[in-house]
Amino acid sequence: MSVRHGQAVALMVLVTFLWSTAGVVTRQLEQAQAFEITFWRSFFTLLSLLVILPLWQGRGVWRRMRQEGAVLWVSGACWATMFTAFMLGLALTSVANVLITLAAGPLFTALVSRLFFGQRLAARTWGAIVVAGLGIAWMFARQLGEGHWLGSLVALAAPIGGAFNWNLVQRSQQAGRHVDLVPAVLIGALLSSLVTLPMAWPLSASVHDVTLLAGLGLGQLAIPCVLAVVCARSLTPPEMSLLALLEVLFGIALAWVGANEVPSPYVLQGGVLVLGALVANEWLGWRERQGHYRIQTLEVEDSGDHHELDDTGRHR
Repeated sequence: MSVRHGQAVALMVLVTFLWSTAGVVTRQLEQAQAFEITFWRSFFTLLSLLVILPLWQGRGVWRRMRQEGAVLWVSGACWATMFTAFMLGLALTSVANVLITLAAGPLFTALVSRLFFGQRLAARTWGAIVVAGLGIAWMFARQLGEGHWLGSLVALAAPIGGAFNWNLVQRSQQAGRHVDLVPAVLIGALLSSLVTLPMAWPLSASVHDVTLLAGLGLGQLAIPCVLAVVCARSLTPPEMSLLALLEVLFGIALAWVGANEVPSPYVLQGGVLVLGALVANEWLGWRERQGHYRIQTLEVEDSGDHHELDDTGRHR
């Protein structure tokens, strides 16, 4: 399954909204604590994917998983890191602080792309990262001063894991290996469940808590994470991380309305910079692609070749 660039951008906006519901839902829990919250969400994600994957890809998905190389399991470990660090961070500090920490994703993704994979970044992407970084720095410095450093430190593992994961997905596609990384989400949920269960035992969550966490496992994690992997086939790693920053704005707004976690003025100020960087990067990228398409079309017309081009400039 693949989508065009514009479709991938729109789909990632939906994905980030679904991701952003975790904070407001966890604030409605009655008894479950940090490790148990993480375990139940990962466990229900695992159950959801055990149903979704064979329905989507057929029963042969299990055989193909056994045949995949180490890249599938490395991606699964990245997902497990993201799942676990995010939920533990939410249990230790405010929704806004965790989401602000996640906003470091583009910085880590660009660094991993450059240092480990030698990818050259467009000037517009560097500019967007710098502007987003300024917004992050403004928010992050203030929250450290308020003593929320532990939750933010734990949550920091999530964008680091995501940086390696987005690069891994992109590079596997570019290398032509056609490795199916969607099952890596299932592996991530399995590993996260296994790691957190001993620390969550004995389980004490109420039926109310388990029901909410089951909803998170399916609608906030399983479905959007699978869609994110599909989007990663059409978007560059920096684009993935920049679009993922929308989760920060959605999540803070939902926690504000649904859990009365009012963000501080500096959170809103930094969020404006982050959103501005996202919009500017996507708009400039769209202009560049349109210009490239027009040039390719003119070259084809001049050469007398009238084959139709798709939106990437390739012959259909």
